Amino acid sequence: MTECSRLRVAFAGTPEFASVALAKLIASSHQVVGVLTQPDRPAGRGRKLTASPVKQLAIEAGIPVDQPASLKTDESLAALRSWNADVLVVAAYGILLPQTVLQLPPLGCLNIHGSLLPRWRGAAPVHRAILAGDETTGVTIMRMDEGLDTGDMLSKVSVHIEADDTAMTLHDTLAALGANALVDVLTPWCEGSIQAQAQPEDGVTYAHKLKKDEALIDFTASAVVCDRQIRGLAGWPIAESQLNGERIRIHAGRLSTMAVPPGTTPGTILAADAQALTVATGDGAVDLTKLQRPGKTALPAADFASGKSCVGQVFGG
Repeated sequence: MTECSRLRVAFAGTPEFASVALAKLIASSHQVVGVLTQPDRPAGRGRKLTASPVKQLAIEAGIPVDQPASLKTDESLAALRSWNADVLVVAAYGILLPQTVLQLPPLGCLNIHGSLLPRWRGAAPVHRAILAGDETTGVTIMRMDEGLDTGDMLSKVSVHIEADDTAMTLHDTLAALGANALVDVLTPWCEGSIQAQAQPEDGVTYAHKLKKDEALIDFTASAVVCDRQIRGLAGWPIAESQLNGERIRIHAGRLSTMAVPPGTTPGTILAADAQALTVATGDGAVDLTKLQRPGKTALPAADFASGKSCVGQVFGG
């Protein structure tokens, strides 16, 4: 008979978001019997093969790791089957789970998803929530099925999106929130005291994978839209624009309170001081606080504009 307070848990995940949940599981009363993560990838300027954050944590904890390129063959499932897990926890794994895997653990496969489903099903829920101007998001623990984030829900925990939240800060908030929510549901799910609920049909949206061409800022849009783009694309692909023929990456910014003179061309630098470059938009202005020239490191606005008279220059020209 399964001991619900000490489940045998297999884990599937790859990036930092997933490693937060794995760490929480390792510290819990449950036993992590094995970890699936994506194969090592080239990283850094030297393109050296690098283990995922999940793999690194699992090795440190002495947990068996398997890295199949897919889960479509009997050979690729051998390790997972040998772990004899009660449940498989999945967080940002990045590899499709076939029906064979979904049916393998007695308690199913539980996914930590970084949105309040059914809003923002798909690959980039954290970024899309900021880009869309959502005031609230959260995490959903769901039992996986063959659809794209369509499984029945066990738990939802919400959080307010702050005005200065970026994709990176919100990622960290949701990673911790999801790790706690996952551990909280495991024992009750095993005991049958949690009933999974189907997702509502209304309110479905899709968080499509980010594309590099989304990084280009259109300063003819409103300051609100530009601000969301800077915050929502922080980390990757990072908002960018042209200035004097150079591609400038904009790592951080905020809405500005500065009034824009009538007739000002959107993209015009209105002011430059130690805190920011203030740039006109189609409606209002934004303060750019951290910028990067090609081949250089990202700099605070004061250092980026040091010794340069940039007021009056136009981004996007």
